[in-house]
Amino acid sequence: MNDRANDIKRIRPQISSAKVHDGMSQDEQFQNATLRPIAKLQNPLLIEVFRNYICKRKNVFYDLTLDKRLAYVENAIHKDMKFRNSLKGMIIGQFTVEEYLTYMQNSSALNKRMMNIVKERLVSQIQLFERPTTLEKVS
Repeated sequence: MNDRANDIKRIRPQISSAKVHDGMSQDEQFQNATLRPIAKLQNPLLIEVFRNYICKRKNVFYDLTLDKRLAYVENAIHKDMKFRNSLKGMIIGQFTVEEYLTYMQNSSALNKRMMNIVKERLVSQIQLFERPTTLEKVS
């Protein structure tokens, strides 16, 4: 029997700081109950996808100052629609059907929240995006 909804929810990490209570808006509840755990679950993939994004754009990211790197991340997520849609797919693909139906009721606002969460995850781990070192031949 297919128990996708429970299986998906079972593998999500718990985030103790992401509280959900009645005083919150529906969007904030969805953000804390669904978007944040999924973003945390998908974090290793998000990092690799951004590394690939840097590589496909000729590695100019590595020559930037820290401030410009932070702006690069923000620009990639908010202005590059192809990249943005790819990121959204990585998050939405982890929704249950019920969560997807909730998401569809206010997708525009939830997309903004989703992309801000992804941006904050990448920015908070900016030190992971250093120029890869190549191994030199040992003779």
